[in-house]
Amino acid sequence: MLHLLYILAFTILAFIAVGNLIRNLIMFSFDRERTYPANSSQMNNQGNYGYYSSKKQFVPHPELLDSAGNLIKEPLLVMRSINVEDARQHLDALYEASPGHKSENSEEA
Repeated sequence: MLHLLYILAFTILAFIAVGNLIRNLIMFSFDRERTYPANSSQMNNQGNYGYYSSKKQFVPHPELLDSAGNLIKEPLLVMRSINVEDARQHLDALYEASPGHKSENSEEA
């Protein structure tokens, strides 16, 4: 009986986790399309408390800004795919160029 209770509890937790994942993905896609106003000064919050005034201003995460402070619209991660032979050649070249690598000719002497 206890096993059924554990299965039921973890099934409910799994459904809650998947539901939160889907909701967060949807909210993230809405936040990505939102435009953010540029801050004119750092002292906009003078006289107000941070929690209430932050509800009015939308400040993006610093990693989404370039060096000039503009919002980045490009993908943040671009991966290039290579085939197995190219990867093996790159790894062999790195291994042969490593300082601890001894060539076969030096071992014979």
